[in-house]
Amino acid sequence: MQSLRAGWKDARPSLCRPSTQMHLLALLWLALLLSTPVGAAERTLPGPIPIEQARAIDGDTVEVVARIWLDQRITTRVRLAGVDTPERRGKCQSERDAAAEATRLTEGWLSRHPKLVLTEIQHDKYAGRVVGRLSSADGSSDLAGELIAAGLARAYDGGKKLGWC
Repeated sequence: MQSLRAGWKDARPSLCRPSTQMHLLALLWLALLLSTPVGAAERTLPGPIPIEQARAIDGDTVEVVARIWLDQRITTRVRLAGVDTPERRGKCQSERDAAAEATRLTEGWLSRHPKLVLTEIQHDKYAGRVVGRLSSADGSSDLAGELIAAGLARAYDGGKKLGWC
């Protein structure tokens, strides 16, 4: 009986043995870890990416149609890097009023600068949009800078936001 049991173990295909399965699982896990580049989440696309159309969502968010390749365009929302503007659904009326003014400034800036580029593009913490710098194609004007100069935005580095009320 002993030899029959030993013979049965040896007859199993090697991939069916528990120890082989554990080794394969460990190798697969290691391969997945090594296939992700270090710092993948911190990558930046330097640009410039030409913008063909843009519309203001609010003071610091713009929806753009970007030309990414010949005959290839993508529509996405861009949160302006380095600034924070008041929120439309702010805590007080003065914040909501300032948010409306920031949106109007963004709309006006977009209408005065029909040729735009997007640079320093990164993933945003919210899915479906990116963070980047939006400027005139000739480099003479930067939307974030205009908002700060008008007192409708604050410099923002990703930390805790200050209130507007």
